[in-house]
Amino acid sequence: MTGYVALLRGVNVGGVTIRSAELREVFEGLGFEGVRVVLASGNVRFEASAAEASVAAHSKLKRRIEAALGERFGYEAWIVLVTRDALERVVAAFPFDADDASRQPYVVFASAPSVIDELVAGAGELDPDADPVQRGDSVLYWNPVKGTTLQTPFGKLLGKPRFAPTTTNRNLRTLRKLLA
Repeated sequence: MTGYVALLRGVNVGGVTIRSAELREVFEGLGFEGVRVVLASGNVRFEASAAEASVAAHSKLKRRIEAALGERFGYEAWIVLVTRDALERVVAAFPFDADDASRQPYVVFASAPSVIDELVAGAGELDPDADPVQRGDSVLYWNPVKGTTLQTPFGKLLGKPRFAPTTTNRNLRTLRKLLA
């Protein structure tokens, strides 16, 4: 079995309400084991057969989950699907002081590497003290000062409507809970 984490985009905001128990039922109905929903914002940990871990099977698995979510909840579902091992590497590589209580330790996930490229290019020259952003392996790490997330240049870029359907971000603390 391979451990996976599914990060749902746009859940429990903008009119898409999904209860944790119903979300768990969808994943269990797809035949996954060890399904655990973490927090109420679309974070699911589960196990799938090792045969579904190849690159081609990974894409098929992602589409199958999105289709099941769309069918059950009536919305165009988009998820980030990562193996537990990959998520552990992303969390371990967080390049900023994750224990700094004055900051928000975020990881930004995207639907494709080109979206990460576009965010990096669009961010331009950022003040590393006020709006630190660093590229990781298929993610962007972002560590803004608490309370400034929507006002920083990167926050404004990330908040543009064109990125809403292709990005999702999670606090590092949430990702750690998913791995616990």
